[in-house]
Amino acid sequence: MKRVISSLLIATALVGSAIQPAAARDHHHHNNTGRVIAGGVAAGVVGGLIGGALANSGPRYYVDGPRYVEPAPRCWYEDRDVRNRYDGGYHTETVRVCE
Repeated sequence: MKRVISSLLIATALVGSAIQPAAARDHHHHNNTGRVIAGGVAAGVVGGLIGGALANSGPRYYVDGPRYVEPAPRCWYEDRDVRNRYDGGYHTETVRVCE
């Protein structure tokens, strides 16, 4: 609810600031292009805010209560002697070891 109210307040402030300069400019010039542009910008801003508020108003999913979650396995890397396939000897490799 806070988002919707703050979005409406921001939209009102933007519309008011966009229309005021257009009205002051039309006092000297008698073309209405500034009002049309300001109206289009204001409509886009208000439409985006309302659309975003509606898109974020979906269902919320809550966990019913505490439940047991197994901890992730503890893993580390070790250097180990590994048997060589080709000549039967050993060589050292870094191997991941997990509990």
